[in-house]
Amino acid sequence: MTRHVLAVTLGDPVGIGPEITARTLAEQAGAADHHGVAVGDAAALRRGVEAMGLDVEVRAVDGFDVEPAEGVIDIVDTGVLGDDVPEWGKVDERAGRAAIAAIETATRAAMERQVAGIVTGPINKEAIWAAGSEHLGHTEMLGELTGVTQQDTMFVVRNTAQPGHHLRIFFTTRHVSLRKAIEQLDKERIEDSIRKAHTALQVFGVENPRLAVAALNPHGGENGNFGDEEIVHIGPACEATRADGLDVRGPIPADSVFHQGLVGRYDGVLSHFHDQGHIPAKTFDFDGTISVTVGLPILRTSVDHGTAFDIAGTGKAGHGTMLSAYLAAVDYAPQVDNIRRTYGS
Repeated sequence: MTRHVLAVTLGDPVGIGPEITARTLAEQAGAADHHGVAVGDAAALRRGVEAMGLDVEVRAVDGFDVEPAEGVIDIVDTGVLGDDVPEWGKVDERAGRAAIAAIETATRAAMERQVAGIVTGPINKEAIWAAGSEHLGHTEMLGELTGVTQQDTMFVVRNTAQPGHHLRIFFTTRHVSLRKAIEQLDKERIEDSIRKAHTALQVFGVENPRLAVAALNPHGGENGNFGDEEIVHIGPACEATRADGLDVRGPIPADSVFHQGLVGRYDGVLSHFHDQGHIPAKTFDFDGTISVTVGLPILRTSVDHGTAFDIAGTGKAGHGTMLSAYLAAVDYAPQVDNIRRTYGS
């Protein structure tokens, strides 16, 4: 049996990352087909174990080729903080440096094929900026580390009522205002997003993808009475990709398309702005919605929440999203060769 090794970064060491990483890896310790190795400061992880009240050993290791054991969490210790871990829940430049070092170490391991993929804990943007990073966040940092200039986000939502079915949600625009997002929508951009989403579905294991494209306006625009984006941009983009043989449906009103996807009618839905895709996914299953970065030559899954400084160190943090991100990486690990072949240079 192939055992897939995953690098799991702690995120910001003074946020909830060490706690949710500790609980996730403690639960998964000793699995036959996968092994999660934490990456970050060992002292921070040990403090997370203590906060969670876990009866496990934290074992510092030199690399990722280690034999897993029940009751043991392995960590590649980046050694930024030593034994002097900053106070819980405070923006700290040293914590930012530690978070960056963990990301760099895990990404390098993935690029060198020491691990099948990486799972990233939450970072604090103020902390990494204080440490000298000029990146907006994880995605941009990973792009620079892997030599990729364009990445996309794929949400994965599991519907337990439909065993084996995962809905993937894609985005035509990213972190911009709603006004700017609408201004950015044109036929060419939407068509490009459809093609990228279709490719991603194939890369991540869907043999014959069925992709739905959301409408922008209420009721799909009601033939132009509530807006003409469906007529001018979205519909023509769908028609152009269908003409090339892609199974693309739409535009479909956004108040129904996500439900249709969740019950299995589609494998993916292309949404057009941030909240259009985030709200239905997180309302349906906040802890079960995870993020996959598409376009990188490595597998990367991530929690889709922040550092929760207000509860860091209390042991109250739920690890559901980290567990979902980890298990998604386990699911997608067999697709790593496809990911490297499609998105590698």
